[in-house]
Amino acid sequence: MKKGKQEEFWMDEHGAIWYDNRLCVPDVSSLREAVLSEAHSSPFSIHPDSTKMYRDLKRNFWWNGMKQDVARFV
Repeated sequence: MKKGKQEEFWMDEHGAIWYDNRLCVPDVSSLREAVLSEAHSSPFSIHPDSTKMYRDLKRNFWWNGMKQDVARFV
C-alpha cells in the first residue's frame, strides 16, 4: 500500500472488479492474452518493449503477475 493512500478492490454497478481505479482482469488466460495482444499491436504503441507496455497497461488494468506476463509476452 502506498503511504497516505488506501488501495482497495471494489465492484462497480456492472459487476466489474476494480483495484485502485484499474480494471481487474480475471485469471482467464485467453482474456489476458487478448489484452496483451491488443496492447502490443495497437497502432498507438508501435510494438513497445516490456517496460513501456507494462507501464501503459498498469494505468488501466491490474492482475496478479501482470509484470511477469508482459515480460513473457514481449
